[in-house]
Amino acid sequence: MPIATVNPANGETIKTYEAMGTEEIERRLQLAEATFRTYRESGFADRARLLNRAADLLDEDRQDIARVLTTEMGKPVTQARAEAAKCAKAMRWYAENAERLLADEQPADSDVKDSGASWVRVRYRPLGPVLAVMPWNFPLWQVIRFAAPALMAGNVGLLKHASNVPQTALYLEDLFHRAGFAEGCFQTLLIGSATVDEILRDERVKAATLTGSEPAGRAVASTAGEMVKKTVLELGGSDPFIVMPSADVEQAARVAVTARVQNNGQSCIAAKRFIVHTDVYDAFAERFTEGMKALKLGDPMAEETEVGPLASERGRADLEELVDDATRTGATVLCGGRRPAGDGWYYPPTVLTGITREMRIHREEAFGPVATLYRAGDLDEAVLIANDSLFGLSSNVWTREEADVDRFVRDLEAGGVYVNGMTASHPAFPFGGVKRSGYGRELSGHGIREFCNITTVWHGA
Repeated sequence: MPIATVNPANGETIKTYEAMGTEEIERRLQLAEATFRTYRESGFADRARLLNRAADLLDEDRQDIARVLTTEMGKPVTQARAEAAKCAKAMRWYAENAERLLADEQPADSDVKDSGASWVRVRYRPLGPVLAVMPWNFPLWQVIRFAAPALMAGNVGLLKHASNVPQTALYLEDLFHRAGFAEGCFQTLLIGSATVDEILRDERVKAATLTGSEPAGRAVASTAGEMVKKTVLELGGSDPFIVMPSADVEQAARVAVTARVQNNGQSCIAAKRFIVHTDVYDAFAERFTEGMKALKLGDPMAEETEVGPLASERGRADLEELVDDATRTGATVLCGGRRPAGDGWYYPPTVLTGITREMRIHREEAFGPVATLYRAGDLDEAVLIANDSLFGLSSNVWTREEADVDRFVRDLEAGGVYVNGMTASHPAFPFGGVKRSGYGRELSGHGIREFCNITTVWHGA
């Protein structure tokens, strides 16, 4: 795949970049290693000052960088601005909280005494250069949620971004440099996917984090396992959105529309499978379908647009194949289901019902504004349908019954359960999944500690 900005609204290639050669990659690896040796000795106050400055610069750049995001991957510009604001918020959160999150821990006095020590501390130390392999769907946020905690922990970052968002990738490197971070603290590597394996095998790279497809995650995990290096993987999801009889159906249907089509439906934590109790199924299906039909599909640069184009022609073709397979094997289309005429990689908000286990869309992640509706006879069946997936990133539950909540929290196979609201990441809460959605956690204290050497310091009498 060429490293290029191709506008998904019209298919126009705007700018193409040459991949970095062996010499340039080596220079940057040397720089990362050398910078880490000094940067790791900096204090939390100095790191926080730099990260806060980066947040300020991002706020100043918000309008311009939002247009870059929209041009490169097609998200509505209003959502692009919100993404930039969210990144600045996360940077400030880590600048304020990192020292507390990584403070030395003191075991219980009884355990210290039992070990024969005069004192024991658990200390968090940085690992070194961390390779981040990041996707195009949230081209700022996916990077910042790695970079902010990694930099505050004293690590340095090497970014291999998706090949269709090179301008965003270069902007991020420039942002940290302008904020005052040393050149080697955060570097963008303009490289193809084939080069990732070679870099991950380099002994100077100490760990890796990847957000992306399951095949990409398998490849990185395989190499990292061979090299005995720490990894964090977030590999997508097919999140359930469960509606029970006690729910506010009108509100649930309204939120469901946003939960499905956020980022043009290209979000790992977007609700994708809508599992509705039979007592409220018809009412929910009617309101949800009406809401999906009413969305404005169009130019992502227009302020009124709610759904823009998919990020790539291949992505739209993959989505069409899932829908076509479902309709050929018995699914009913309640709205959408056919690409509109004209330029760009647009696909309309679509609702399918009559889904069976044999259909590909039941098993695979639909990465676009396509929702599947399931009817559940009771809570037990809702749990069975929800867990009948290879993925387990997050989940959404709508009910006013606390007994329902307790059961879903206990039995849903997911990294998150959001009750009477849609899944959304926040810097203070851990983010990640189970099953084929990956392992490890980003954000919160759990995220910042993923790339730390957790060191036991035992001091004798």
